[in-house]
Amino acid sequence: MQQTPHERRQIEALLDFYSASGVDCFLGEQPVDWFDLTNEHAAQRLQNRTPAAPSQHTGLAETAPAANPRHPAGAAPQPAPATMPMPSAIPAPPTGQGGAMGQPAVLPDREIIAAARDLAASAATLEDLRRCLEAFDGCNLKLTAKKLVFADGDPQARLMFVGEAPGRDEDLQGKPFVGRSGQLLDRMLAAIGIERTAVYIANVVPWRPPGNRTPTPQETEICKPFIKRQIELVNPDVLVFLGAASAKTLLGAQDGIRKMRGRWMSYPGNGREISAIATYHPAYLLRSPLEKRLSWRDFVSIKEALLANQER
Repeated sequence: MQQTPHERRQIEALLDFYSASGVDCFLGEQPVDWFDLTNEHAAQRLQNRTPAAPSQHTGLAETAPAANPRHPAGAAPQPAPATMPMPSAIPAPPTGQGGAMGQPAVLPDREIIAAARDLAASAATLEDLRRCLEAFDGCNLKLTAKKLVFADGDPQARLMFVGEAPGRDEDLQGKPFVGRSGQLLDRMLAAIGIERTAVYIANVVPWRPPGNRTPTPQETEICKPFIKRQIELVNPDVLVFLGAASAKTLLGAQDGIRKMRGRWMSYPGNGREISAIATYHPAYLLRSPLEKRLSWRDFVSIKEALLANQER
């Protein structure tokens, strides 16, 4: 059927709305009401329940149902179903590019977290750790992400940055901080005389959450052993947390980024304490450019810490 110009404009407007909302991946042909699926077992119990027999001593005469003006004369209304029909099972995501699509979803639990911890500990090098993550199917974010976003930069760098999770551009290229936030980070590094290639950049969560949503606590907990092992293998002199989320995950800090930023802390490394500091995430600075003055102070302090560690 040929579409009219008005219909095409409506479809284009709807697609623009989806794109602005962060919907950029196709998972199935039919919509799924996940709230109904959570009630599936309760509905099945209601369907299998035997109705109670009518009382013999009610004293009430059975009466015919009153006529419904919405039904024509002589037509009996159809009885309403006792319960809404429920799908028999949750549909699995369709097979797509990469080995992750088509894998069944997993329920995050202590066993999955323990498996992630054991797998991360088995990695002797960063390349081993990358292969472990590529083979790990315990995080459901892998089902919707296009690529694993492992790291970028010099594996022997003295300065390491850790963010929270990759975004759309990072998911497409498989590298952290390559979008607008990454470009701002590059300029901030250049302002203190450091090239991007001389630092090491990673994220707590190496797969992009759908629609750039915040990773759930379960997803973060599953991925935490891998980023901790990544920090151990890089063993930097200075560790920078971009945003409060990564600092809270790895340091157990409770303060917000406004109270935390600019304050030097210590991170337990390989037999030594690593100098650590939190600063504003570049994405926040893009929305709040006035805060760049505070980030500039943090980066100057980072440069001074690197020089002090080099002189030891």
